[in-house]
Amino acid sequence: MAVPGYLRLLRRFFGILPLFLLSLLSPESAFSEDATYLYTVQLNAAIQVTPPRITLTWQPDQYGVNNYFIYRKAKESTNWGNAIVTLPGSALSYTDTSVVVGQTYEYQVQKNAALGYTGYGYIFSGINAPLIDSRGKLLLIVATNSTVSLSNELGVLQSDLAGDGWQVIRFDVSSNHTPAYVRGLITNAYYADTQNVSCVFLFGHVPILQSGNLNYDGHLARPMPADAYYGEMNNDWPTNAASSPGFLPSDVNLMVGRVDLANMPGNGAPVAWPNETELLRNYLNKDHRWRHGLVTVPRRALMGNLRGDENGEATAASGYRNFDPLVGVSNTFEANTEYGAPPEQRWVSILATNRYLWAYGCGAGQPTSVSGLGTNDGTFYDVWTTDIRGQDAKAVFVMLFGSWFGNWDDTDDILRSVLATPTLGLAACMAGRPHWYFHHMGLGETLGYGTRLSMNNTNLYKNESNGMTRAVYVALMGDPTLRQDPISPPSNFSVAWTPTNNLVNLAWLAPTNPIGGFHVYRATSTNGPFARLTTSLLTGTNYTDSPMLSGTYTYMVRAISLTTTPSGSYYNPSQGMFVTLPNFTPPIRLTGQPMGNSFALAWNSESGAIYQVQASTNGWQGIWTNLSSVTATNSISVWRETNFLGFSRRFYRVLKP
Repeated sequence: MAVPGYLRLLRRFFGILPLFLLSLLSPESAFSEDATYLYTVQLNAAIQVTPPRITLTWQPDQYGVNNYFIYRKAKESTNWGNAIVTLPGSALSYTDTSVVVGQTYEYQVQKNAALGYTGYGYIFSGINAPLIDSRGKLLLIVATNSTVSLSNELGVLQSDLAGDGWQVIRFDVSSNHTPAYVRGLITNAYYADTQNVSCVFLFGHVPILQSGNLNYDGHLARPMPADAYYGEMNNDWPTNAASSPGFLPSDVNLMVGRVDLANMPGNGAPVAWPNETELLRNYLNKDHRWRHGLVTVPRRALMGNLRGDENGEATAASGYRNFDPLVGVSNTFEANTEYGAPPEQRWVSILATNRYLWAYGCGAGQPTSVSGLGTNDGTFYDVWTTDIRGQDAKAVFVMLFGSWFGNWDDTDDILRSVLATPTLGLAACMAGRPHWYFHHMGLGETLGYGTRLSMNNTNLYKNESNGMTRAVYVALMGDPTLRQDPISPPSNFSVAWTPTNNLVNLAWLAPTNPIGGFHVYRATSTNGPFARLTTSLLTGTNYTDSPMLSGTYTYMVRAISLTTTPSGSYYNPSQGMFVTLPNFTPPIRLTGQPMGNSFALAWNSESGAIYQVQASTNGWQGIWTNLSSVTATNSISVWRETNFLGFSRRFYRVLKP
């Protein structure tokens, strides 16, 4: 049953040749599409707080395993070191007791199978992993050609980004600019603050660099679109055609994602597609709804695997390996890719009627289609880009693999068609050559984190065979800042100021979903950066602040949930909700005390501001004499009157002109 599916794939690519028939007799090829998961270790984690422990579990290998090797490292470490334990092939779990609540751990589980192949699994785990409420600076690059009328939606996006801990720096460019011009904006911003600039979000038809001369799919050596160019900050990427690289010249520093719906006319669609601007508008609205928890999607994944194991490359392993840590055991469902399968069992048909958090699909590819996943053409059962949008394929995050998918800038490109879906599609990538690793999202990381990791990976994260690592075409279509587990934010956020006692009273309504509490933040700009005011979670729905400096203040409140996933548990923040207190001027709080023959005045001040000290012998008559002008150098200013004892009574006041 499985082998004929593999033969059909070969027929489409190459025709049937004796060489391939011989390869089908090997143990590795015997599994075909039904057993691609055997090249992975599908991991879940169960946690215990007291005493702290993380228990990894995995699914059995039906053909037998000689042994398992467990490795552990810190999140940013670039070396697994030696295995922390070796287990017999009968083992299906491992409990790590050398863990601490509030810390995170990354695990690699390697199996050596009885038939000679090797499987790898990865999970990022922790017990009550700490809150990440500040994510650094994001460079938002907006191509203005088709986005002029999207000012409101882009404003919402920038607010949402700030509400998720990003400080946004926006650059508007033209699609007619050169890639070098756009990269110059990025590198200048990066080198101005290398510690904090961490992400690039390309929105609209930002210029695309064509680089290298790669033949990743056996069809043609050609230059490839290379968004990694915008994340690699080492100035060692030649852009002339003769020497432009096909593989990364050095590691990508920045997370990069692109939302580009240019050149997507929907050719052949029964209903005409909206224009580029309206497709972008719909994407921004989907992005906003997802972030704010306004859509619900079951924690499950859909697999459409036509390609099978392909002598260990097992492109669909990018799905099987990632899905269990993200959606849980037994929550990955298989579409029927047999060429005679009923239409309702096809990958796209299932997505048309059900919602999935993740989806993977692979087959024989063309720029606008992939075989075995749809209902078109009675020979190859293609799914077309027009089907993905026309049937509204309902998956949030999608991985696909096929020929030509690396050229994601093609007309009606199948990867970008995921972003064009009306309801859910927020991100897509070509995964399998090389493989992608998104397992950090199980504990609250972003799409961009997994993208950068997959771009830079050579051999830290493994598959039996992992071709084309560090190829320049590796790219994310979608918002790189998105996370997997959004929760609903607070609502009805309000502010009231009582000048007499300088109290700023904040109040809000709690979301309906269960949460652990709230954190409150303050900034002098709506774009941040926001400083957290609360040291521990608030269980109530109000907070009182007493700022000491004048100016305009923006407050933000976020709901915090201790979210448990198949990877562990972590403190998960909602989107921030904002309220602004304009033109705030705190009252001057004046205190005084005798000091020998003088009298010392002290008051709260703003560095650089000039204050007038005045005195009167009859303060109620309003006759005041200027004594001194004081330029503040810090938050408290002090002034002394030396002839204080010469007065029977004395009134003082301090003014800020």
